[in-house]
Amino acid sequence: MGKAAALCGGGTRGLVSLLSAVPCLACHELPAMSAEPGGRGGGGPAGGPPAAPPGSDTYKGWLFKWTNYLKGYQRRWFVLSNGLLSYYRTQAEMAHTCRGTINLSTAHIDTEDSCNIVLSNGGRTYHLKANSEVERQRWVTALELAKAKAIRMRNNQSDDSGDEEPASQSDKSELHGPLKTLSSKLEDLSTCNELIAKHGAALQRSLSELENLRLPADSGEKIKAVNERATLFRITSNAMINACRDFLDLAESHSRKWQRLLQHEREQRIRLEETIEQLAKQHNSLERACRGAPGLAAGTASISSTAKAGSVQSAKGEASDEDEETEYFDAMEDAPAFITVTADPKHHRRSGSNLSGASEGHPEDWNLEDSVFESSNQSSYNESTGKDLLPRKRRRTRIPDKPNYSLNLWSIMKNCIGKELSKIPMPVNFNEPLSMLQRLTEDLEYHELLDKAVKCESSTEQMCFVAAFSVSSYSTTVHRTAKPFNPLLGETFELDRLEELGFRSLCEQVSHHPPAAAHHVYSRRGWTLWQEITIASKFRGKYLSIMPLGAIHLEFHSSGNHYVWRKVTSTVHNIIVGKLWIDQSGEIEIVNHKSKDKCQLKFTPYSYFSRDVPRKVTGVVSDADGKAHYVMSGTWDEKMECSKILHSSHGSTSTEGKQKTVYQTLSPKVLWRKYPLPENAENMYFFSELALTLNEPEERVAPTDSRLRPDQRLMESGRWDEANVEKQRLEEKQRAVRRRREAEAVEALEEGKDYEGYIPLWFERKVDAVTGELICVYKGGYWEAKDKQDWSVCPDIF
Repeated sequence: MGKAAALCGGGTRGLVSLLSAVPCLACHELPAMSAEPGGRGGGGPAGGPPAAPPGSDTYKGWLFKWTNYLKGYQRRWFVLSNGLLSYYRTQAEMAHTCRGTINLSTAHIDTEDSCNIVLSNGGRTYHLKANSEVERQRWVTALELAKAKAIRMRNNQSDDSGDEEPASQSDKSELHGPLKTLSSKLEDLSTCNELIAKHGAALQRSLSELENLRLPADSGEKIKAVNERATLFRITSNAMINACRDFLDLAESHSRKWQRLLQHEREQRIRLEETIEQLAKQHNSLERACRGAPGLAAGTASISSTAKAGSVQSAKGEASDEDEETEYFDAMEDAPAFITVTADPKHHRRSGSNLSGASEGHPEDWNLEDSVFESSNQSSYNESTGKDLLPRKRRRTRIPDKPNYSLNLWSIMKNCIGKELSKIPMPVNFNEPLSMLQRLTEDLEYHELLDKAVKCESSTEQMCFVAAFSVSSYSTTVHRTAKPFNPLLGETFELDRLEELGFRSLCEQVSHHPPAAAHHVYSRRGWTLWQEITIASKFRGKYLSIMPLGAIHLEFHSSGNHYVWRKVTSTVHNIIVGKLWIDQSGEIEIVNHKSKDKCQLKFTPYSYFSRDVPRKVTGVVSDADGKAHYVMSGTWDEKMECSKILHSSHGSTSTEGKQKTVYQTLSPKVLWRKYPLPENAENMYFFSELALTLNEPEERVAPTDSRLRPDQRLMESGRWDEANVEKQRLEEKQRAVRRRREAEAVEALEEGKDYEGYIPLWFERKVDAVTGELICVYKGGYWEAKDKQDWSVCPDIF
């Protein structure tokens, strides 16, 4: 009795403590596995969640998990169960959303310091942190025991895994976790059974010895031994009963879980059947709409609707040749949904007189000269208005290769989150050797689109070319993730191609804070373009948003058509980690303020989960009455096409409740296609042929021209360290001028005089008659000053 009491820590209480741990020791676990840190001084707050029931293999609690360099460690709710460690943002998410799971059977557990835990499994690593060293030790113990148990159970059931179909590790764990837990409980019962047999035999021996006793002196000790054996038997029996109860409770809980999963699968199947039925109905509606369209023979077209907005497919039929050219365009989110059916022009030419609601008359109108609608981008400079132009001047085709300088981007950007980009002092390492004025001039790379638009007699046809021109200005940005130089106040840039290409362009930085540039282009081929663009940019940590503010105006001299539109938002992704890439998103509304024609273009943002073509642009050209005339489609980095609409009819209702319109069109024509990049462009900042010439030194330009900016020139030459020093000098010089100007304003205010502030040299502010906005417009004088070489009015900014 004394030896047994000593082993048990003193009497019956020690035996209870010892035997209560028997089931857990049988499967290499500790009683702490059935407790939650939040309930007994763990990582959770006071009054945390209730402890898990006795015998449970679940360990729960709050830990801090490393997320990224911006957010650092974030508090997450972790659940250790069945050899899997899962985490959630909150305890409520356990019912529906698991943020991540790691399998401990193949995981490596390590400790960095007194409070940190590192779990790694293949390519997945969790960096965790506990509130205290004691709590960390509890988690490490629980994790190690759970890992040992998971390995043992995996080895015991390795034979079963060979019959399984290939599935993800999480799916296998979800299926076999409950079975493994039930097997563990069965092992607990077997252990208790062995203990009962052992203690029962000992009890029998004690009773036999009691019967053989003859000396009354020995009876007292023997009776005590019998009582101790009986106590052990009773405690073991209770443990077995508790294990059986846990087994039944677990079986019942998993039975309910499987019932819920089965019910969920049934509901999912019903929803899927309803979706398929709805798609079948839409399919039939489209077929009926195609058969019932005027000019189409019934049953000759087989149409299948696209699953994604704006995607293009070919519907394959057996009885009609026109099916090979059938294409479909889904609508923009904020515009009426539509589908486009490309019809056979010959078939419609025979029945064109029967068309109702067709735009611009009959399909015979779709036979314009190749000089207007053509499939290539090669401009005809020697035609009509271009006959008196001189041959193109030979210009440079390459610049020095970009040096390979390493720089820690995060060390600079981490203090800039939420700030205006133009106010952040940046080294030239993040720049490209062009100014913002030169980047603005790059919009003219496909100016021949406007030259072709001049020849259009129809305003809606002209709108198609203007829309293609508005999209083409983004083609140079697909690889251009570097930042252009912020122009100095008063800096200018001219691009005089009047004798070669028929236009001349002038840009001037008219404001520094906020940065604003005014741009004016005159073409002797019959158009004028002007704009004032203010660049608003914000660094958001993961990405950089660039939002051009201001309207772009385009006027054609002969017709007087005046078009106005605004640019979309550009976003640079992976600022901190990963490869930089740029995307364009938003909508452009082009309005002809003379004829009231409109074009709605949508730039679809890139989505990893979307099956759409990346960088997709779709839109519709409509007249003042809202009647659609052309469908625009393409990508902003490759090409744009337009399809003339012959007939429109209402189709079925989409899943979003929008009424779809079926447009019957002729075959699309390519309006614009991107020029290929020069050879070795990846080492020349991905500059296009035009961009390579923009910073080429030229004579007779103004002393404020961007070509003469010294830091930009040094960077282009590959002397980046010198460029950084020169950049700081120029910026300090500009700040000194601004401080002097502010002092003059204060002095004028004290004297009661008016102070006008900075006045641009070549532009003046006027209220635009069309938009009603205050905009900087060209007031003249620059090209006259260039002819005279009189730059006396230009400030010394470099």
